Amino acid sequence: MNRLCLLLSFICLHMTVSFSQHKAAYQLFASDSTTIDYGTMLDSLSKADIILFGELHNNPIVHWLQLELVYDLDTVAEVILGLEMIERDNNDVFQDYLRDSITHEQLDSAARLWNNYVTDYKPIIDSAKTMGIPVIGTNVPRRYASQVYAKGLTSLDTLSENEKSWIAPLPILYDKDLPAYLKMMDMFDDPAHANENLPKAQALKDATMAHFIRQEIKEGTIFLHLNGSYHSDNYEGIMWYLKQADPLLNIMTISSKEQADISLPEKENSNIADFLILIPERMIKSY
Repeated sequence: MNRLCLLLSFICLHMTVSFSQHKAAYQLFASDSTTIDYGTMLDSLSKADIILFGELHNNPIVHWLQLELVYDLDTVAEVILGLEMIERDNNDVFQDYLRDSITHEQLDSAARLWNNYVTDYKPIIDSAKTMGIPVIGTNVPRRYASQVYAKGLTSLDTLSENEKSWIAPLPILYDKDLPAYLKMMDMFDDPAHANENLPKAQALKDATMAHFIRQEIKEGTIFLHLNGSYHSDNYEGIMWYLKQADPLLNIMTISSKEQADISLPEKENSNIADFLILIPERMIKSY
């Protein structure tokens, strides 16, 4: 009897240890909060014209999944990769790097690369480069977003024609009542100090990225765009501008969020995208 109790105790201990060692790095969900696997998501994404991959900029799991998606989409379609992380006035020198006309060191000197470019984006870009996948910078030069924050959208009228070629065509369509932009205004503790130009600066980024996605997309391709999740969550931001220009585009969205428990999306993370990546909040950050 004692030996039986000892054996059962050992089995229970083994099961407990084994269970505690199973730590999921992420969990995928459909828009209705049902769990799905990567293959199911890939099958749906392969039918899209445009994929807006909303990321957490400092999350290594998200960047790894972006890299895998580049490889896997390339097996089923011709892919174009677009990046929020490359501003449009740096796109020409970025193309020089993709053509091997300049080195990474020269690119780093000539372009405004994000601080986490080497750890989080260079592996994706270099893989696309090796595979012959076009990579396009889509974001507005940050100085113009800062200008809008300080002076409003009408201040862009003073830009030169060359400068205007790096942003969405003027005048920028702007709906101040979109939930994402209203939420930005709620960030101010004191409404009296709320800067109504903050969501306008965000809108300039969204509109510009949407404009260059449409400009660069080609018939029969899948345009995979990497951007912060706040630029495409709740089917707003970039997607809203794309749909204003062409309602028939088949656009699919991915969002990335962190939770303590990734077994089920919390209320605020439900139905915010076609696919949701939940990552444990203790995941190590790249910065």
